[in-house]
Amino acid sequence: MLARVAAITFILVCTSVAWFVLGGTIHHRTNSSNDKLRPGVASIWGSPQEQTPPSACYEKEEQEKVETETEGRKTTRTQSHLRTIPLPLDSSRIDVKLGLEHRQKGLLWYSTYVVDFGGTYTFRNPTPNPQLMTYTLKFPAEHAIYDGLVMEVNGRALPITSNKQGATVSTQVSPQEATTVRIAYRSHGLESWRYRLGDEVSLARDFALVVKTNFRQVDFPLNALSPTEKREIPGGWELTWRYSNLISGFQIGVTMPEKLQPGPLAGEISYFAPVSLLLFFFLIFTITTLRSIDLHPMNYFFLAAAFFAFHLLLAYLVDHIAIHLAFLICSVVSIFLVVSYLRLVVGSRFALIEAGGAQFIYLVLFSYAFFLQGFTGLAVTIGCIVTLFVVMRLTANIRWAEKFARS
Repeated sequence: MLARVAAITFILVCTSVAWFVLGGTIHHRTNSSNDKLRPGVASIWGSPQEQTPPSACYEKEEQEKVETETEGRKTTRTQSHLRTIPLPLDSSRIDVKLGLEHRQKGLLWYSTYVVDFGGTYTFRNPTPNPQLMTYTLKFPAEHAIYDGLVMEVNGRALPITSNKQGATVSTQVSPQEATTVRIAYRSHGLESWRYRLGDEVSLARDFALVVKTNFRQVDFPLNALSPTEKREIPGGWELTWRYSNLISGFQIGVTMPEKLQPGPLAGEISYFAPVSLLLFFFLIFTITTLRSIDLHPMNYFFLAAAFFAFHLLLAYLVDHIAIHLAFLICSVVSIFLVVSYLRLVVGSRFALIEAGGAQFIYLVLFSYAFFLQGFTGLAVTIGCIVTLFVVMRLTANIRWAEKFARS
């Protein structure tokens, strides 16, 4: 009996090593594919976007006295130069729509989105003279597209001068006149969208930002302001940030929800597989001992191979079809291997009920617990405790010394 237990333990150890190798291979494939595919996704859909408010300025001519010395004689002359005067932002009204569209590349899902941005900003000419005002919008990402870009001043569209950093318009503004600048565009981004109030600690007057999403699993980046209002709308949320006079160095942002990642999930299931097989072997060994069923260590070897087939097939199937469909196919294949094999070795009843039921619990259900993010450890722990309770009740009246001696 001890030799049989040692042989089964050796099979479990060898299979565990194979699972760890498989898990490492999956993680390597995931990381290498991410390094290759992420730049391609970013080139098509853009990178994480961070929008800033537009800036407004005008140029003021100033006189400056300059002293020069020629052959020991000092002369003073007046030199004029232009100084750029920035204007404070009086108010901001911003409306943003985020449309999430997940896209799968290889073993990973990428959280891509479409953003419809619209903002109305108010500036004022503080001088008693007409000024040529220049309004500049910095693009939220360098490598992105901006469809339907509009920059209007007081309802009038102006010619836009653009480069890869941003877009600029200029117009004459009357003394003490308040100007309203409207900006709108559609773009694509990846993973997160942010709005930065300014450089470092900034002042935002009469500020209102409304973000509408087509997804419900809303999350916010670190060091970001939470919305002041949150209202559920069909298919998503309406998030509002409203401030009358805010001084803050934090940003405003929304992080796109991620789909269950096939590559990392398959790797985690592979690393957990030795625990699953240990519980399966423990229950099968107990049942066969109680019923005096002769199950040779070679039979355990083929059962371990059938378990390993589940994870091997899953590792190379998840990057071709949906993760749930791949999980279903792998479960059916592995259970079929075990049941059809034990039906020939022991019998149909044992193969279908005891072995098939145990495999369904410890392979299928325990592996599916990884789909329940945040509850995986609790689900596995409860399963282990229930298994221990059942086996303890079944074997409470057994004299193990006699059972081992008889064997």
